[in-house]
Amino acid sequence: MGTIIERPRKGGAVGYHAQIVVKSEGILHRETKTFDRHQAAAAWIKRRERELREPGALALAKVDDPTLSAVIDRYVKDTRRPLGRTKAQVLNTIKGFDFAEKRCSTITSADLVAFAQELLTGRQPQTVANYLAHLSSVFAIAKPAWGYPLDSGQMDAALKVSKRLGLTAKSTTRDRRPTLAELDKLMTHFGERQQRRPGVVPMQKVIAFAIFSTRRQEEITRIQRADLDVGGKRILVRDMKNPGEKQGNDVWCDLPDPALAIIQSMPERDGPIFPYTTDAIGAAFTRACALLGIEDLHFHDLRHDGVSRLFEMGMNIPHAAAVSGHRSWTSLKRYTHLRQSGDKYASWKWATLVTTPELPGERPLSVEQGASALSR
Repeated sequence: MGTIIERPRKGGAVGYHAQIVVKSEGILHRETKTFDRHQAAAAWIKRRERELREPGALALAKVDDPTLSAVIDRYVKDTRRPLGRTKAQVLNTIKGFDFAEKRCSTITSADLVAFAQELLTGRQPQTVANYLAHLSSVFAIAKPAWGYPLDSGQMDAALKVSKRLGLTAKSTTRDRRPTLAELDKLMTHFGERQQRRPGVVPMQKVIAFAIFSTRRQEEITRIQRADLDVGGKRILVRDMKNPGEKQGNDVWCDLPDPALAIIQSMPERDGPIFPYTTDAIGAAFTRACALLGIEDLHFHDLRHDGVSRLFEMGMNIPHAAAVSGHRSWTSLKRYTHLRQSGDKYASWKWATLVTTPELPGERPLSVEQGASALSR
């Protein structure tokens, strides 16, 4: 029989402490839980008493059977491999769903499919697939590591069903590349902005470096002056993105001449070569595209453009991979079918500007001023 006890809380509120005590076949089981409403406490007692009457339920209740939310907390706490920002954010978001309050032993593939359907509201199937993939990491170790009754087989079945139902999908391959006209708009915009506010992120150099170096946005903000090998024309990219290895994946990447020249044009300082945040770079780029009417262009598309450029210039897969840092050459094969040839940036008017060092106290040069400075 369950009981409910009212208990005062700070601030004058009242909590309802529900308790169940069940004894059967020599097993004494006790459960307690506190609710904000009396009705919720009574409903919980009724549901748990019904569940505990099922054959074998009392024996199972003696097993450590936490909620999925609690298991996620332990996963985050116990893992010694630092979680990527996206994975940590996804797991924290999952904890906010009612589904995360289910006990491990009660979670079935049907529950997971229903959760995928709930996630699909306001999200793309590719995003739902990422949520389930990150959650599957928790399912994979909960039972063998801690003995929690979380069945990874239920997750495997749910992943298959969700894919067949179209609830999840692989990420689509983007082929968007900036045109020279679009880049001209962006470079002009950021040049004018920096003339007015010299202390802002030098987006002209950042954009050009992203293209010529093929570096991702986060990699640009992490590369260190101490990791630059000028003689070898290469840079050590630390913690490069790679499936299964989000941290400690340090890779030496070749620097094409324009990329090295941009680095050498930056002020000499210890620490990051580009001491700016990804949020500042991303927000500036997104706002500029919206303001200039440039549709569906992401900062990451600059990397795609840079890799495409390498193949258009005649590089083979090993040489291009030495610049981009790809470990698997398979992902580069799609670039070998490019029909365009030559370097579209061979006579790019902004190349001179982004490789021109700024003297202390000077405002950034316009494209015409940069060309004039080099001709002197």
